[in-house]
Amino acid sequence: MTSEELKLNVEKALEEIRPFLQSDGGDISLLAIENDNLVKVQLQGACVGCSVNQMTLKSGVEMTIKKYAPQIEQVINIDA
Repeated sequence: MTSEELKLNVEKALEEIRPFLQSDGGDISLLAIENDNLVKVQLQGACVGCSVNQMTLKSGVEMTIKKYAPQIEQVINIDA
């Protein structure tokens, strides 16, 4: 899988997750993919101060991204 295909797959995963975050007043954006295995995202809106955002990141976002791009090992949130 090329880097461009990887980015497209990660974006597809984020599109699947986005409606759930938006329904709670939040959002997510892709910042970078490093070494084809680390995804950096930024949680936005209500997600920023949410006490369960790390759980959302691991169980929701990371799991969904790995479904689309199995080589991804980790997803981390970069605070604004």
